[in-house]
Amino acid sequence: MEPAGGAPRDSARAEALLGELEARVQEVVRASSWWERHGVDCAILALSLLALPPGFLCLRSDSPLVFALGITILGVCHYTLTVKGSHLATHGALTESRGWSKVWTLFFVEVCTSFTAEYAKYGHVKMHHGYTNVLGLGDSSTWRLPCLNRYIYMFLAPLLIPIITPLVAVERLREVELRTALRTLGLISLGLYSQYWLLLNVSGFQSPSSALACMLITRSLLAHPYLHVNIFQHIGLPMFSPDKKPRRIHMMSLGVLNLPRLPVLDWAFGHSLISCHVEHHLFPRLSDNMCLKVKPVVSQFLHEKQLPYNEDSYLARFWLFLQRYEEFMVQTPPITELVGLQ
Repeated sequence: MEPAGGAPRDSARAEALLGELEARVQEVVRASSWWERHGVDCAILALSLLALPPGFLCLRSDSPLVFALGITILGVCHYTLTVKGSHLATHGALTESRGWSKVWTLFFVEVCTSFTAEYAKYGHVKMHHGYTNVLGLGDSSTWRLPCLNRYIYMFLAPLLIPIITPLVAVERLREVELRTALRTLGLISLGLYSQYWLLLNVSGFQSPSSALACMLITRSLLAHPYLHVNIFQHIGLPMFSPDKKPRRIHMMSLGVLNLPRLPVLDWAFGHSLISCHVEHHLFPRLSDNMCLKVKPVVSQFLHEKQLPYNEDSYLARFWLFLQRYEEFMVQTPPITELVGLQ
């Protein structure tokens, strides 16, 4: 049993720890230039947009190598715009202007990703970040499909993500105003039809079916690591009950995991989703480049205060999920109770 007043003291200590970490991180942010805070990531997104015309033109070639290059360019650019771009825009990490932040969110989330901006903000920013690993709220349960066995889920299910995404978006539109629903439908249709039109008129595809098949291939190119990353970094870690969730610094240090740097995924998904996920959950408004810059500060602080700093390799997590799929992805996860930290 804890002495009376123990919980308030622990809560105050947790807030003090978070405040100390925030002060250290803000010191780094204030000393950083605009290029470091926003410019690097904006440049990556701009380069991805500029690479699209060469990608579409490569698909005109009769050479298998050039054609494969075109598929690769379009696939990597698609994920850079839809994952990295949408993620940063949803968090308002691309710009300090609220107006432009809204514009970029609509462009990256609805036009590029074929999803709804409102639900992206609600599901990801409010629920997942606000209640990380809290059962029934931000526990990543949307990624669980207990009806699928481990091999279908890990190897085949990712190929359906390009098809499922707009269907889920349309289903979510029942919960928004008519004006918002019409805007979202219009922007999603614009994004899908633009790629379809470019494949027919720029890349020279001769039939609608071949253009649609190419759309599916490019939008599935990095679907496997996208699905895997989303489950590797939270599921299998401590889960908390809604009425006994720990303070924020403990929630994020316990319930979030970093993967090592992986060049292709760093580029297409962003550091905040790969090697700096702990930093991102602690400071979600920082850009990918800034998450990478403050990573040594955060890791040193957590180690210094003897708090968890979870790290593991992609392959280690992959084999762990294959071996313990039933436990992680089918069964209800056990609740972790941290006495004195709620």
